[in-house]
Amino acid sequence: MPRLSEVIAELDALWPREWAEGWDAVGTVCGDPDAEVDRVLFAVDPVQPIVDEALELGAQLIVTHHPLYLRGTTTVAAGTFKGRVVHTLIKHDVALHVAHTNADSADPGVSDALAGALDLRIERPLVPDPTDPAGRRGLGRICALDHPETLGAFAARAAARLPATAQGIRLAGDPEALVRTVVVSGGSGDSLFDAVRAAGVDAFLTADLRHHPASEAVQHSSLGLVDAAHWATEWPWCEQAATQLDAISDRHGWDLRVHVSKQVTDPWTTHHSSGAPN
Repeated sequence: MPRLSEVIAELDALWPREWAEGWDAVGTVCGDPDAEVDRVLFAVDPVQPIVDEALELGAQLIVTHHPLYLRGTTTVAAGTFKGRVVHTLIKHDVALHVAHTNADSADPGVSDALAGALDLRIERPLVPDPTDPAGRRGLGRICALDHPETLGAFAARAAARLPATAQGIRLAGDPEALVRTVVVSGGSGDSLFDAVRAAGVDAFLTADLRHHPASEAVQHSSLGLVDAAHWATEWPWCEQAATQLDAISDRHGWDLRVHVSKQVTDPWTTHHSSGAPN
């Protein structure tokens, strides 16, 4: 079995920590570098149900997309929910490693996995990483559909292909408008509106679209907006990342058992359509 430090070195090669945004908190949160690893669990969120799942599986390493302590902390007391996560991990010798914005900009990265889940043809990054001479890394992906379809049909495709959540899929724009090109960006994407408009695409699929940026976007142009749940747009990365680690394990003869959590850790649990009473 490989040591944790060996597995982490390979994860850092896939998603170098220097690719992360300056505000981000990526890398190994806890774990003994000399501990042996034979089972790994991938998930979006480092929350207690995911830790409990890892214990049930007998995993020694959890890899999540979202950081546990994004803004730092002064305590890991078990009376806090994040402190409880840390206590449980350390007590049971389970390591936690985070790949966040460094995985967003990787090639392949989070948006590549999202495009793959939707059967889109990737053309190039929306916001290329200037340090990548090949021009393949960066935020978001500009994609093309193999065959044009209406915005409504594209939103329905997203609803069918992405994991089910309480939110489902929201749509802004003319449902009958034809879509040939799309930008996809896993996670919160409304900071990318200027770049999306400059790309001249027909639609933008992302998550966490706020009222004012979305309202302004549809006033600016005929751009169609497809808003999915944050967790749902990033979960496909877990499967992609697990496949990457499987290939690394095979190359080294590690015989790792790699799992992807199917627990829905999106915070929203119920959806009711609104409407005035009759």
